[in-house]
Amino acid sequence: MCGLLGILTPDGSAAEVAPRLGEALHCMRHRGPDEAGTWHDDDLALGFNRLSIIDIAHSHQPLRWGPPENPERYALTFNGEIYNYLELREELAREHGAVFRTEGDSETIVAAFHHWGPGAVERLRGMFAFGVWDTETRELFIARDPFGIKPLFIADAPGGFGFGSEKKSLLEAADLLKLDLGIDARATEHYLVLQYVPEPESLHTGIRRLESGCYAWVRPGEAPRVTRYFKPSFPVVPFAKGKDAAQKRYDEIAAALEDSVAKHMRADVTVGSFLSGGIDSTAIAALAIRHNPDLITFTTGFEREGYSEVDVAAESAEAIGARHVVKIVGPEEFAKSIPEIVWYLDDPVADPALVPLYFVAREARKHVKVVLSGEGADELFGGYTIYREPLSLRPFSALTPGMRRAAARLSDRMPEGKRGKSLLQRGSQRLEERYYGNARSFQDHHLRAVLRDFRPEWTHMDVTAPIYARSEGWDPVARMQHLDLFTWLRGDILVKADKMTMANSLELRVPFLDPEVLAVAEKIPYKQKITRETTKHALRQALEGIVPHHVLHRAKLGFPVPLRHWLRGPELYEWARDQIAESGTDHILDLAAVGKMLEEHRAGVSDHSRRLWTLLTFMVWHGIFVEERITPSIEDHEYPVTL
Repeated sequence: MCGLLGILTPDGSAAEVAPRLGEALHCMRHRGPDEAGTWHDDDLALGFNRLSIIDIAHSHQPLRWGPPENPERYALTFNGEIYNYLELREELAREHGAVFRTEGDSETIVAAFHHWGPGAVERLRGMFAFGVWDTETRELFIARDPFGIKPLFIADAPGGFGFGSEKKSLLEAADLLKLDLGIDARATEHYLVLQYVPEPESLHTGIRRLESGCYAWVRPGEAPRVTRYFKPSFPVVPFAKGKDAAQKRYDEIAAALEDSVAKHMRADVTVGSFLSGGIDSTAIAALAIRHNPDLITFTTGFEREGYSEVDVAAESAEAIGARHVVKIVGPEEFAKSIPEIVWYLDDPVADPALVPLYFVAREARKHVKVVLSGEGADELFGGYTIYREPLSLRPFSALTPGMRRAAARLSDRMPEGKRGKSLLQRGSQRLEERYYGNARSFQDHHLRAVLRDFRPEWTHMDVTAPIYARSEGWDPVARMQHLDLFTWLRGDILVKADKMTMANSLELRVPFLDPEVLAVAEKIPYKQKITRETTKHALRQALEGIVPHHVLHRAKLGFPVPLRHWLRGPELYEWARDQIAESGTDHILDLAAVGKMLEEHRAGVSDHSRRLWTLLTFMVWHGIFVEERITPSIEDHEYPVTL
């Protein structure tokens, strides 16, 4: 788990660029505090910060590897972990005579690329973002893992092609690359609607992201040629009746997950586990403790009465026999940390759950260097409550377009809060129109109230339409899962997981997001995913005997934040009012309208908490990266190299 940076020059000036890489690398030292390195030839300069997890004494980067006739043909920078590297090394040595000089997973990537070409990425079980430079063909190959666990920002600019684990490292090299640093208005509007900036966008016009599940070829002075290799499928699967058929599926799920956790435990350092008390994290921890009886689990909570997730997590830890560590976060600590957290994010993510995640990661890093977590289970196995919506809207599925329009008009005439209004409104829309993920804070009338230049033609369908086009003919639950894989999961869940743990030099691993686990999840009929009583039905059945009974049928908890309460009281109200008053975003946002929202929320007239948080996070981001009005207090934390 590390931070990489590279600049491919169009004019053979990499030797002049290389000294600046060391300076740019320092801004993401948190991703790899153990060591740093640079390398360059005429065309390409590479930089790397390393967090040593596997083969600590070796596997230094940038790494050189090649076949016997040219043992330094390739140069690699790689962020992530390949969990099946031992099996791949054995195959490459046996079938192709590949020779390895280290015991790590990095060489495996280069050898696989040399022998299998771009198809190598489909053989890797793990999380990764990497660049391989071929010194013979003078071509750069970059790739990201299927789910987007590891980030990769790219900039195709007049001064060259840049790629890095964090956007701020490219901003440090903006003058070299001659980047356009204007704010992308469309990406800003998408952020307000979705609560995150959707791939491949970023809020800076000149910087994009290589999308999850994609690779690209780049030659000096040429635009990248991008290919999507990851195309998951949740096809219509026949429902096999009978206990034996159902149990066979459940056994397949349990076996795939157990194998994934076993491989995710591979490390030369101590591995712990996050534990919220819900089924996903508890399943991972319960399987992990089979491989490490001294497993430590971590959770977080808040200084507010009535939130019980800390107690539930402690009960779960006791049930599986893990040592448990709790971090309690107070509102003052919460507010004080926000500028630092937004700086680590690169682009704003308006999910308040990332704040407690930041603090529990900081606590965990005092004890371990790697943690497992339960991200991805909801998207693969149907865990979100909204996935049950197609069941409630089934009577509307036979409506003609004219009947849908009539239902929409009737809904519009009904007063707010009237029973049945929401059902009619949702039932009058096609799935593609009504569902664009779990975060839906700003609708058009909200945007008109706060955006100076609202463009109604920019909608969520800019983002979702191409994704929906790839799932024609699937059942509605499968289409929602597929959409979330490419929106909410990679835009919110995995961004906060990567950024908040890496901010604390902690590696986070997500065993649910494994190709073999996906392969069994894809075969589950929707009737075994969602019932009228529960979500993740098949997963729950598969985990009988693995997850403690008191957790197995409990609703998802996560790390809930008392945001609504805090924004109404002294905890966050004063902070929010100051942010609005001091913000330099008045050319983008109507700050008077935002201030009115805050006062309405404080008075209890409306619950604007999520919309306010979305706006406030953007203001802090703008204050750091555009106005340079806010200077976060970023510390270089010193940790032991080996834990």
